Amino acid sequence: MTGKSFVAELRAKPEKRNDLIRLQIEMKLLVHQLEPDAIVYELFQSEEDPDLFICVATFRDDAAFEHHMQIDFHERLVPQIFECLAEDMKIQFYRSLG
Repeated sequence: MTGKSFVAELRAKPEKRNDLIRLQIEMKLLVHQLEPDAIVYELFQSEEDPDLFICVATFRDDAAFEHHMQIDFHERLVPQIFECLAEDMKIQFYRSLG
């Protein structure tokens, strides 16, 4: 079984940018603390466009990804994150090779 990854593009409402950053940092810290099968969880902010963010995550396998999607803090934080977005999140999934 190979790892499951995603790359998500998030565009913040300008007035909600700091809220999005705060919520995503909380998510990142909790993922690193409580999900040992989450290999990578990182948020990047564009240098050219401060409202544009990329979230990159890699999970050991599908079960680890499903666990992430159902963990209590994910269910608490994601609706708040979506409220900060100016448009729908764009997400693509990938498989680790090798």
